Amino acid sequence: MLQFLQFAAVRAAMAMFTLLMVSLIVFTLMELVPGTCAERYLAFKNTQGSGISVADIEAEERRLGLDRPFLVRWGSWVGNVFLHGEFGDSCILRLNINDLLGDKFLISLAICLTSLFLAYLIAIPVGIISASSKNAWLNGSLRFASYLGLAMPNFLLALMIMLASTVLFGDSMTGLFSNEYRDADWSMAKLQDFLSRAWLPVFILGWSATAFALQTVRALMLDEQSKLYVTAARARGLYGRRLLWRYPARHSLGPIINSLGFDLNRIFNELPIVALILTLTEAGALLLEALARSNDQQLAGAIIFLLTATIVGVNFITDIALALIDPRIRKSVVGGH
Repeated sequence: MLQFLQFAAVRAAMAMFTLLMVSLIVFTLMELVPGTCAERYLAFKNTQGSGISVADIEAEERRLGLDRPFLVRWGSWVGNVFLHGEFGDSCILRLNINDLLGDKFLISLAICLTSLFLAYLIAIPVGIISASSKNAWLNGSLRFASYLGLAMPNFLLALMIMLASTVLFGDSMTGLFSNEYRDADWSMAKLQDFLSRAWLPVFILGWSATAFALQTVRALMLDEQSKLYVTAARARGLYGRRLLWRYPARHSLGPIINSLGFDLNRIFNELPIVALILTLTEAGALLLEALARSNDQQLAGAIIFLLTATIVGVNFITDIALALIDPRIRKSVVGGH
């Protein structure tokens, strides 16, 4: 137990250090964007083409505290993020980022995590069955489904479903809420309306994730089944499901669990494109808007930091889970023998 607590403490310290480094990188990238926040805001606000004076820029920079040294501003920003959960104001919109994001990031995260959960819920048992089955028709069908999932882009699948839904049912299935619930407060009726529409982005995002995870599980299982310890277990009289779940399946789960953070990042990277096609009002589309259109680096930095913090948190949880499954993992960190 002491060794496990030492492992958890070391991993927690590493996670916090990673978040600090990520916050420094994000803040630095925000600073490297051409023009200060004051200049971008004044340029965005100046629609009459009358020009922006140096005095106006300097006054706006003083008001925003941009005249302070870089490390002082980073320390203030990261302190507000870690201690108060505040990301400040949007550079362009001049609205509080916490209020601007609202539940958008949580909805986006819920969609991504649900897609990831369903992908692994399907891929792990199916991949194990595919690797251990001798049925050529079953293996061929599963391989075809996984290849199709990897080959077909998510945006094409979204367009196909929208077209089919429009032709068959007269509803394009765009948006996460119906018109009557879009601006309404959360209630049981709004939750039911959300669930009736959220399955589509969950299915589309989980499509390629399931195919990728299925290929990974199958490859790991085939590799583990050919190892000597499995042959030795068979020689001791261990067969069937007992052998399968006790040795190759158990050892194959380690790399799968360890890749959860990577897969979550990959799903979120695909979210903005799917969001634009399905006209979803969530953080993926908001991030694309902030980066590509309004150049609102404060808003984009907040979303990127939240996503990174989520991935670091997922990786921390998976490290703890791996340490519980495999003692070699925690020994490698705390130096046990």
